[in-house]
Amino acid sequence: MAQAGEPTPTVDPTRLGIRTLIGGAVSFVRALERLEAVASHEATVLIEGETGTGKELAARAIHAMSSRTTHPFVVINCGAIPDSLVEAELFGHARGAFTDAAQERPGLLHTASRGTLCLDEIGSFSARGQATLLRVLQDQTFRSLGSTVEQRTNTRFIALSNTPLWNLVNAGAFRSDLYFRLCVLSVRLPPLRERREDILPLTRYFLNKYARVERPVTQLSHDAAALLTAYQWPGNVRQLEHTILRAARLAPGTSLQISDIELPDVARIGTLRDAAANDVDALSFAEVKRHTIEAFERQYLTRLMERCRGNVTHAARLARKERRDIGKLLKKYQISAKSFRG
Repeated sequence: MAQAGEPTPTVDPTRLGIRTLIGGAVSFVRALERLEAVASHEATVLIEGETGTGKELAARAIHAMSSRTTHPFVVINCGAIPDSLVEAELFGHARGAFTDAAQERPGLLHTASRGTLCLDEIGSFSARGQATLLRVLQDQTFRSLGSTVEQRTNTRFIALSNTPLWNLVNAGAFRSDLYFRLCVLSVRLPPLRERREDILPLTRYFLNKYARVERPVTQLSHDAAALLTAYQWPGNVRQLEHTILRAARLAPGTSLQISDIELPDVARIGTLRDAAANDVDALSFAEVKRHTIEAFERQYLTRLMERCRGNVTHAARLARKERRDIGKLLKKYQISAKSFRG
């Protein structure tokens, strides 16, 4: 979070062509700025982030902002390619290259020519796949199976990894020479739990996106907002999207209630009214007390910000606390007053 008096970085997603990447948290805005910076270069890019943080969206944004935007953006799931098909998938094959090769078939490098090849789940690429990719990155050339003609590639590579790739290098599961070829430029997308102030704006976006034609859900109850803000979201933005999609389609009313939200292990996050009763068998008294106090403070602050439309001075007056104390609590729970304005 930005310190008091520190200017919050801003970025216009529409200007960057990344309307679907939504958020105003400092860490996320800096990631968006990084996307814009790397888009103007031709070097390979490594995008790291937990599952569901939007890595492919980020890769598409880089492609859209680059000089290659009018050419193909091709995604390959590295973990789904068997060793026996690595070269055929990447390089293609000539007619008669092997049994049943009745006609020539271009590979993904040819399909993505002058565009971008997105290497999803690069950390799960087999040893053979890693060696094959390294050779292409080193030489910038390839040859289709069964062909004697060497072709030069004109493709930008963007690799995606849901675990820190360097950890896999240290564990001996990924080639260090390939890592350094891929990580010329890098972007890290923060998990949703590190940008909690973006949860409610994202929720409202998804409620609007998946609204029913008849009787759409247009309101968010205080309890529901507190629950969504407090939850850890191990599946990140993708999990939030699917949760809101389900709730928006199945909620009986036009206001989203806490009972409409289906989340795993929700009793342990300490935001339900009966959190202490639910947790008493699993947690100590001190842990239940801490969870309950944190849940109350987060829920109270959320309601306060909604009532005061993000005006911290007004909120402090209503709460009969010093403005700086309210500011410290907002920072503690990563609640952005700006997201409640307007």
